[in-house]
Formats: sequence, C-alpha cells, structure tokens
Amino acid sequence: MEVRRVIVVAYDAAELLEIASVTSTLESANWHGAAPYYEARVATVGGHAITCSSGLTLQAQQALERISGPLDTLVVAGGIGYENAAADPVIVAHVRRLARESRRVASVCTGGWVLAAAGLLDGRRATTHWQQAQEMAARFPKVAVDPDPIFIRDGNVATSAGITAALDLTLAFVEEDNGAELARTVARNLVTYLQRPGDQAQMSMFVEAPSPANSLVKRVVEHITGHLAADLTTPVLADAAGVSERHLTRLFLKHLGQTPGRFVRQVRTEAAAHLLASTSLPLPSIAVRCGFGTAETLRQAFLDRYGIPPSRYRVTQGSAAG
Repeated sequence: MEVRRVIVVAYDAAELLEIASVTSTLESANWHGAAPYYEARVATVGGHAITCSSGLTLQAQQALERISGPLDTLVVAGGIGYENAAADPVIVAHVRRLARESRRVASVCTGGWVLAAAGLLDGRRATTHWQQAQEMAARFPKVAVDPDPIFIRDGNVATSAGITAALDLTLAFVEEDNGAELARTVARNLVTYLQRPGDQAQMSMFVEAPSPANSLVKRVVEHITGHLAADLTTPVLADAAGVSERHLTRLFLKHLGQTPGRFVRQVRTEAAAHLLASTSLPLPSIAVRCGFGTAETLRQAFLDRYGIPPSRYRVTQGSAAG
C-alpha cells in the first residue's frame, strides 16, 4: 500500500481523547517521516457527526458502511457509549467485516467491548480499563480478560487500557512500522512519556527509555517499570542482569544519569503520583503497589521529589479515575 489506511471507529458518547490520541500520534509520525504515510480517518455509521462523551461534536470523515479494504489498521474507540455501541448490530457487523480486511485490529479502553461483541476476541487475551474488566469478563466468557496490562497483543488483535493508553498502543504501532527512533521522536514531539512494553501494569508511569544501543540497561529498566512491587535493590537487579553491582551502576550513570537505586525510587514515586491523581485507592494500598511498603515511606519519597505530601498532591491533581 502506498499509504497505511487507518480507520478509527467512533460512535455517540465515544471518548474524544482516545480518538485524538490515535490520530494525532499517527499524524506526528507523518511529520517526522513515517513511510508509508498514515492516512487516519474517523468513521461512524452513516458518516454522521457524533457527540463525544465530553459534549463536543466530532464530524466523521467517512461512513462506516461505505469503507472497504484492504486496511492497515482498524481501531475502535472507547467511551461511555461503549455498551450501546457493542449492542448496535450495524456497528458490530461492520467492525467484524472490516477486521477481515485489516492487517491489524485494535481497541482503546472500552472499545474492546465492540471487538468482543463481534467475536474478534474469542479465545484471545484482552484488556480494557480496569474498572470495566470484571464486567467485560462476565459478559464475554470466551475472552480471557486481563485487567493489568496497558495493552495486549494477541495475534493481529490489540486491546488497550483506559484513555491515554491509546498513546502507548499507537506509539507501539509506530515503532513496529518505522523503528524505535521514530517512535521516540514522536513521543518527544507529543511531550509524552515514551511507551513501555504492553505487559507493564496499568498503574505504572513511563520514564524515558535508555539508548537502544545498550540492551542490558533497557532490559533492566523494562523489568523495573513492570515490577514495581518486587525487590528492586541493586544487588537483585545486577544478579538478574548477570553483571556486577558496580558494572550495573556504571551503566545506569552513563545512560540514565543516576544510580539504579535513585532510578527505582523515581519510577516508584511517579507511579504513585499517577495513582493518586487517577484513582481513589488509599495511600497504604498505593504504597504497596508501587513498592514502598508503607504509607510513611511513600510520604518521604513524595516530599523529596515533589516537596509536598501525597495527600496534598491528590487534592491539587484530582482523584477521579480516568
């Protein structure tokens, strides 16, 4: 294909941020030399404008029923209208049809319900926003729902977690299609954290990846960001990497500008900040999930990094789940 045709399926009460996370990321990739060029279009039933969950109106570019393949990527957005979309036989039928004509198929957040209703997730592992995961598993027993990862790839079908996980999934697609360097450039242009492996826990934050020239540092970083509650002391990390503590410290200083211990503390604190801002989990639970053990240890880490206690951070940043 001279262009990579990407269709984002939307519907009334879809989440605008999810749609834009996909289309804006791909357009940024185009600006920085993606080849072939991404041609991303928003499609709705009848090509009608939709009212997004935010109340804003979004004009579709194509009618879902008039699209034919081959397509590079088919993406179904999520949003509070997901149950109606999954129950709409027209949307489900066209998603099922277009999936057969697409190189890869994906969903963002609760868009996974539409893929499940179309039978596209039967016998596959899939994820969605952690708040809807249990209900999705009950509704679609043929789907192996895992609420933890940011995104899951099972064959040519990918599902992702809540809202901004669309950025991570789309950056992963950009890297798959164009290489890691372009994906990093796009992430910097969007002023977002570089995407991490999909099996990283949803609560984790993403820190700038080390140079791909040093695979050992990258591997250790991926282990840290994906296992925040584990024993991440320097001796344990060095042993897992098969190098001495001194050598691992030297590599971290060279590629990340800080010791393994300071890096672990930074990542854990940022992950805790994310949970404080996006969930109502109590501080002790957040402390355990992020590897601090106790709320007091978390409080000290917060004071060191942000200059305020976690309780104050939650008040200023908001605590509604995203």
